Amino acid sequence: MAEPAKKADVGREPAETISGGHLVAKALKNEGVDVIFTLCGGHIIDIYDGCLDEGIKIIDVRHEQVAAHAADGYARMTGRPGCAVVTAGPGTTDAVTGVANAFRAESPFLLIGGQGALTQHKMGSLQDLPHVDIMQSITKFAATVPSTERVADMVSMAFRECLNGAPGPTFLEIPRDVLDGKLDVTKARIPQAGHYRASTRTLADPDDIEKLADILVKSKRPCVLFGSQVWTCRAADAAREFARTLNVPAYMNGAGRGTFPPGDPHHFHRTRRLAFDKADVIVIVGTPFDFRMAYGKRLRADATVVQIDMDYRTVGKNRDISLGLVGDVGRILSAVTDAASGRADNGAQRRKAWLEELRAEEEKRYEKMLPEFKSDTVPINPYRVAYELNEFLTEDTIYIGDGGDVVTITAQAVQPHQPGHWMDPGPLGTLGVGVPFAMAAKYVHPEKEVLCYFGDGAFSLTGWDFETCVRFNLPFLGVIGNNSAMNQIRCGQIMKYGKERGDVGNRLGDVPYHKFAEMLGGYGEDVREPSQIRPALERAREAVASGKPALVNIWVDIDVWAPGTRNQTMYK
Repeated sequence: MAEPAKKADVGREPAETISGGHLVAKALKNEGVDVIFTLCGGHIIDIYDGCLDEGIKIIDVRHEQVAAHAADGYARMTGRPGCAVVTAGPGTTDAVTGVANAFRAESPFLLIGGQGALTQHKMGSLQDLPHVDIMQSITKFAATVPSTERVADMVSMAFRECLNGAPGPTFLEIPRDVLDGKLDVTKARIPQAGHYRASTRTLADPDDIEKLADILVKSKRPCVLFGSQVWTCRAADAAREFARTLNVPAYMNGAGRGTFPPGDPHHFHRTRRLAFDKADVIVIVGTPFDFRMAYGKRLRADATVVQIDMDYRTVGKNRDISLGLVGDVGRILSAVTDAASGRADNGAQRRKAWLEELRAEEEKRYEKMLPEFKSDTVPINPYRVAYELNEFLTEDTIYIGDGGDVVTITAQAVQPHQPGHWMDPGPLGTLGVGVPFAMAAKYVHPEKEVLCYFGDGAFSLTGWDFETCVRFNLPFLGVIGNNSAMNQIRCGQIMKYGKERGDVGNRLGDVPYHKFAEMLGGYGEDVREPSQIRPALERAREAVASGKPALVNIWVDIDVWAPGTRNQTMYK
């Protein structure tokens, strides 16, 4: 005999259910993420379904490394963590390089990777790998989401870790049955925007603020280096006020470039080594003593060295310092400026001669470089390309460098006009960031011009996603310095093993990349004469304005290198 039907609960509404993929999307939206960069896979498609419902744009690329670099680029442009979503196994391992690059560059984004079902754990499911173990050493946080009700909670946890101290990437793997699983929405914790995170804009010890102000007021020949964390903290105003109030010559590296506009009286570009050799006080802001600083050895041994950084672990690493301050670099700089400004004599007038000395040397070194900047040789001198690119920049041009020697050379010429308008791979030295960075920059700032200068070797790594920029209407202006070689390495091999072995493993074919651009639906142009660089750039700018990504393929001299390339210690 059949059991009688159970009486429905009086007045109870049917339960609303939600899937793991939709919980991911809700958590992303609460975080302020408006786009994900992705390459599809069966493990992750429920996230797409959720993103469509939440109004989050989905940009699908041709390689997972591009998705990770684009999420990194999004974070650098917005100041908010980005997000990339990839499938399990090779999808996640393909993204490893992008994660590692962001880790060394202190750029925050969340990588979400698929995984086989929990019910198939250790059974050899499709694309099963120990992703968390792989990712732990190159992220600030890596974990598996154990159940559907924890999905949104752990997404918010990962985003918090992105911004803990110096920022960086995090990783979550979400098993397929967790992502596809459904539950009563009331049983899932969905952290709400603005209610699960404290401010990270911490201030250093007030006593140390006073100590630094005192050091600077008494200094005769101070200098300051503003690194990438100045942009990370959106501290350009504070940095400029610091240098101007105290009359301190300022140098910039990494994403700190653009803090001062070209021609600013406190912006110095070519005399950093001289300043470090003669300064009595050197303030290093938001950049580590890594290989770019010769691990601190480029700083005078008897100088007073002060380090300001978001990460306690960076301060005093590789070189002893006189004073270290940890916290938000913008708040620290503003506090030091205020502390020094309150004194009748903050030493600013006393340092006038010091700045004049450095300015005179800047002008002398610029004049010395002019013959290369304006060279008419064929093949084209890469310094001429760098000079032309700098002359071509507008107030709103975001400049991206992707390559080895091309980035090193253009760093001597290209001066962005605004903060946040310079992007390069960062200290990992990863080639292939150019197209995904351009993609992200154009998505975030559709009103701005995005110009990316590639080495031909660098472009070939991720160049197929030029088509993604065509498909998603993200037009940027690309320039390729084409010498048919991985030329920075070639230089080292010639110096170390001789000319006869210099071309082993680094010579590439002569690829007409302008035709590649045309094949993928963009604008392309080939340049072999120096006088044709500017006209070609102008025509490419017009094409971009019409909605087409562009590539200008410039054939450059294979036997011209930057001094930094020729002086690399690994080849000595």
